[in-house]
Amino acid sequence: MRKFKGKALLVDNPTRVIRVDEMTFDPNRMFTRLGLERNLTRLHPEASAEARERIHRLVEKDRDKLLRALTPPKNGLLTVLHNNSRGYSVKDEVEISNAVSLAAPDEPNDFFLCTDPNDYAILKTSPYNVVLQNAAKGEDDGSFSRLAAARRIRYVNIETAKGRVAEQRAMLEWMETRLP
Repeated sequence: MRKFKGKALLVDNPTRVIRVDEMTFDPNRMFTRLGLERNLTRLHPEASAEARERIHRLVEKDRDKLLRALTPPKNGLLTVLHNNSRGYSVKDEVEISNAVSLAAPDEPNDFFLCTDPNDYAILKTSPYNVVLQNAAKGEDDGSFSRLAAARRIRYVNIETAKGRVAEQRAMLEWMETRLP
């Protein structure tokens, strides 16, 4: 943030998931009711419909406020930095993407996920893997990227394997110096 213009929101949580009472959920699956329900059912198949509904009410109470805070101004760009586990990679996104560029196939954990075709055209010239997801494929997973695509929000997620901070910074710098 010292080098580039914008606002930063840091999520500081000791775990990937959010805990409410005895249940947890992935915060990147809460942006639609259906996505959150699928996530709760997968993580807590034993939970009652009432217990899941309590989580839905809690999330729905502030979801729109959060979305307003996250949505950039018209034609603005929302950039998200994610650290992923070694089990998740660009290969998991290929089938549900509208376009794919695998410039670094030996580094599948490091990639850009974007929702704007113009951004994709620029990002695919990078030395990094890139996927475009501007039209939904597959089932609703409740992710922000899917919501951003549906709402035509310019969104770039920089995914890197956990611990690859230098690579994440290099990807961010590459993107920041080239996207309008």
